[in-house]
Amino acid sequence: MTFPIKLFIFTIFVILTSCKKEFLQRDPGAPITSDNVFSDPVLASRFADNAFNYTLDDFGRMSQGYKGTTGQFCDEAIASAAADSYPFVSVITTGKLLDPTATDVAGVYTRMYQGIRNVNVMLSKMDSVPWTSLQNPNLIKAQMLFLRSMYYFELVKRFGGVVLLDKAPGLADNIDLPRNTYDETVNFIMKDLDEAEKIFTTEVFTLPSGLVYSPDVDWNELTLVPPPAQAKSSSNYGRPTTGGVRALRLRLLMLDASPLRNPAGTAAKWRKAADAAKVIINSNRYSLLPNYSALLNQSSSFEYIMIKVRGPRSFGGILSDFIVPPSSGGAQGLLNPTQNHVDLYEMNNGKAINEPGSGYNPQDPYKNRDPRFYSNLIYNDLTWQTRKIQMYDGGTDYQPAAASTTRTRYYCRKLWPEIYKGGTTQGVLMNFIFFRYGEVLLNYAEALNEADGPISDVYTYVNQIRKRAGMPDLPTGLTKDQMRARIHNERAVEFAFEEIRWWDLLRWKDAETIKATVNAMNVVKTATGFTYNVVPLPALYQRDFTPRMFIYPIPRAEIDKSNGIMKQNDGW
Repeated sequence: MTFPIKLFIFTIFVILTSCKKEFLQRDPGAPITSDNVFSDPVLASRFADNAFNYTLDDFGRMSQGYKGTTGQFCDEAIASAAADSYPFVSVITTGKLLDPTATDVAGVYTRMYQGIRNVNVMLSKMDSVPWTSLQNPNLIKAQMLFLRSMYYFELVKRFGGVVLLDKAPGLADNIDLPRNTYDETVNFIMKDLDEAEKIFTTEVFTLPSGLVYSPDVDWNELTLVPPPAQAKSSSNYGRPTTGGVRALRLRLLMLDASPLRNPAGTAAKWRKAADAAKVIINSNRYSLLPNYSALLNQSSSFEYIMIKVRGPRSFGGILSDFIVPPSSGGAQGLLNPTQNHVDLYEMNNGKAINEPGSGYNPQDPYKNRDPRFYSNLIYNDLTWQTRKIQMYDGGTDYQPAAASTTRTRYYCRKLWPEIYKGGTTQGVLMNFIFFRYGEVLLNYAEALNEADGPISDVYTYVNQIRKRAGMPDLPTGLTKDQMRARIHNERAVEFAFEEIRWWDLLRWKDAETIKATVNAMNVVKTATGFTYNVVPLPALYQRDFTPRMFIYPIPRAEIDKSNGIMKQNDGW
């Protein structure tokens, strides 16, 4: 591991001079030093705020800040563009993870250590900043600990054990360090989370206005004392709180209990994860949003545990150049759900499409499906933006010679609010969710089933998710293996396109699903309607997955410059 120390000194300057104009209204050319920053509590608190900028906080982030999702690495979706123009996805799907264009490998590795470095600098300066009553240094410290744990979680789930740093390296420090073990990395993250939670559950911050901010209440609440009342706080909205700490801990414990890290299936690890989920459930602070279709479009929700706060999105970037095809005024619709994903949606009677009695008709394949199907997918003959979607040859929405349109005959509705089309000047919220209560419920059900089998609580919490969607309860009498399959399927549908599916398949070590033939739907318009046939996609869109890919390789550049100290993961 090597760190560009001189670059860090320059980075302080860039961080500060790139902030809001009123932040540093200095004379042109006036240098900003570390002493300037940490002798001013306002500048110091804004330096701390900058540490949030290294989170992975949007759906498309592999290229240009808005293209490419991890769902395109697996059975959830494909990228319609050719591999040579979309290498940040194709290098993963073809097993070339050491290619420098694999941004989910090398790019994330670098970004997380940049965030860790900023956090460590802030933590090292906490005691020297002359804080005033306008700041709460204990809450700033807890936020930094949370961020460090989040950045290390993104590393450990990809790479396993990594170099652990609890302070920023100095100019004279040896920065060629060996990797810590996976268990040491997990323990390091848990320690930071425990310390952050202790602060969040005890600390309150009284603002000059009399409002009291308590991160133990919720991330979007302020309480007037007295009398009781609630109001939004733009300065604290979206920051980590007790719930965020517990949700991140739960996600780490789910990774640690899963087959990738628990090949023996030790029940105690699953039980620990289940207990962590139950703490969040028993806090009674969260609930499911009644309308699944509106899940990403809320200014606030009791389902949100932590989100990336953004205003309404304009018709540009991720929408016009990644999600929306030319037929609706976008540049290219590159996020194409697969037929594999489509087939996971049950019929609205609760039966899988290949199950006897389901009522599924291959020539009317979109009728009577799980209501989440209609929330997540755009398909042939759907009425959309006052017209019918045309996914057949010669139709407006499918052009086989144009890489800017779908290859599978589907687009992603979940990330495409209907208001967005060419010429629109309106915008709506489309939130990136770090953690939501629905994940907590399915994590609890999964962990409890693995620890104790399909006991009543497993049914209770899976059925809560299904009822919200408008689906019937699971059938009773399922075996542990059958319940596992139902929970895995439920996660694929419930969290579609939310940056969860790929990581689920890796932690489950489900190579079979990742390697399965990737299919599309062939639609032909006839005189009386349409014919539908499932077809395999060309080799360009198939997955070349080998077992070594369950754990990413350390970027080659990091190995090469470590003077032989840093060791590579097995198989790479």
